[in-house]
Amino acid sequence: MPLLEKTLIVMPAFNEEEVVGAVVTEVLTTLPGVACLVVSDGSTDRTAEAAARAGAVVLTLPFNLGVGGAMRLGFLYAVSNGFDNVVQLDADGQHDPRNVPELVARLDTADIVIGARFAGTGDYEVSGPRKWAMKLLSTIISKIAKTPLTDVTSGFKAAGPRAVQLFSVHYPAEYLGDTIESLVLASRAGYSVTQVPVGMRPRAGGVPSHNPLKSAIYLGRAGMALIIALWRTPISSKR
Repeated sequence: MPLLEKTLIVMPAFNEEEVVGAVVTEVLTTLPGVACLVVSDGSTDRTAEAAARAGAVVLTLPFNLGVGGAMRLGFLYAVSNGFDNVVQLDADGQHDPRNVPELVARLDTADIVIGARFAGTGDYEVSGPRKWAMKLLSTIISKIAKTPLTDVTSGFKAAGPRAVQLFSVHYPAEYLGDTIESLVLASRAGYSVTQVPVGMRPRAGGVPSHNPLKSAIYLGRAGMALIIALWRTPISSKR
């Protein structure tokens, strides 16, 4: 797959020993020739060892920084090692690597491509405060990005060369910064965003990152993340 020769798959992973090896194996089997980087984000189990045994390059953070911090390290690795594109993929098996070629192909006309869960493919659903927050955020960020977006909190995204350079320096590390703030940052800098529909799969194992308590406070934290993103000084586009 020529489009994938300069593409790096980055998987942030926190205590995913149970499943990360199988996910890496699936990625490398499904996408021949692609490079896979697992960032063990302060894991206290054997996530790093399992990923390395499966064939991934592994970087280990000494403590948990969250997805944003792990992804910034991934973007830095991509720039340092000559990769043009970065695809963020969950380490828990929920994202289907068969969707990666379509995301990367769309980078011909966009800087960032979101794998959207609510765009007509699959049966993934959310409810309550999380659903309200996702709809409100998608409406606001669609206006900022000047394009219709239905899933701005998706963790399945592809970034092209200009976005990779930007994110290697400025990628937000705060809660939801890897989704909401990164899209606001890129859009305000003049980078284009689009989406393609994808389906979600059940977790292959491990412990879900969300629980009822986190879901109850999601709306407030999402709103704060958006306020922070809009408050920060826009970054000039490098064309």
